[in-house]
Amino acid sequence: MNVHAIRAIYVFEMSRWFRTMLQSIAAPVISTSLYFIVFGSAIGSRMQHIEGVNYAAFIIPGLTMLSILTESVSNASFGIYMPRFAGTIYEVLSAPISWVEMIAGYVGAAATKSLILAAIILATARVFVTYHIAHPLWMLVFIALTAIAFSLFGFIIGLWADGFEKLQLVPMLVITPLTFLGGSFYSLRMLPPFWQKVTLFNPVVYLVSAFRWSFFGVSDVRVEVSGAMTLVFCVLCLLVVRWMLRTGYRLKA
Repeated sequence: MNVHAIRAIYVFEMSRWFRTMLQSIAAPVISTSLYFIVFGSAIGSRMQHIEGVNYAAFIIPGLTMLSILTESVSNASFGIYMPRFAGTIYEVLSAPISWVEMIAGYVGAAATKSLILAAIILATARVFVTYHIAHPLWMLVFIALTAIAFSLFGFIIGLWADGFEKLQLVPMLVITPLTFLGGSFYSLRMLPPFWQKVTLFNPVVYLVSAFRWSFFGVSDVRVEVSGAMTLVFCVLCLLVVRWMLRTGYRLKA
């Protein structure tokens, strides 16, 4: 295992992220704060408790998950696309490193960025509402697994995209809508029976449900099923990335 190569890629990606601090951290925190003001304070004050949880606190896991999914995909896709766009990816490909070390550097950095952002968002939520984390250890497990899985997914998008437009296509048209429809702002039990079944085809439902369980001990889907679905998605993305890197998909002319 070439630790020096992993460290070089990781440090470079983190340094680039810190240079764009305003866009990387301030913008997501401001947008999340607006969600809390509008949904938590304005609308939440007029709603009853959901599953015995105050509505303003109920939406914290969903809002956090929305930021994690969006930022993980964006950071990972941009992190691998820019070297391709600038041509510096050939320096990485010619270096004595394997696909495992390459993934560890790029995906590890993207996941770390998402975890830092999640911690900041959870701290920001304290300003608007008091909440208690029922299962902090499982919360860390679910949030780390989600960040890694969607960083791998973003890495796939970064290799697949042949233009800046495609980098934004999936986060805007797929990730964000699925998150909003995945129970971020409501419980699936509030939907009619037919739509409850339809919503189960949305993979984000399992992420939000497991994350909410770690906070409040309530979930729309069994925690074991949610964890298994997240793990399966992570493994599938890892296999796709492995195939892309070993075959040189859109990396080697």
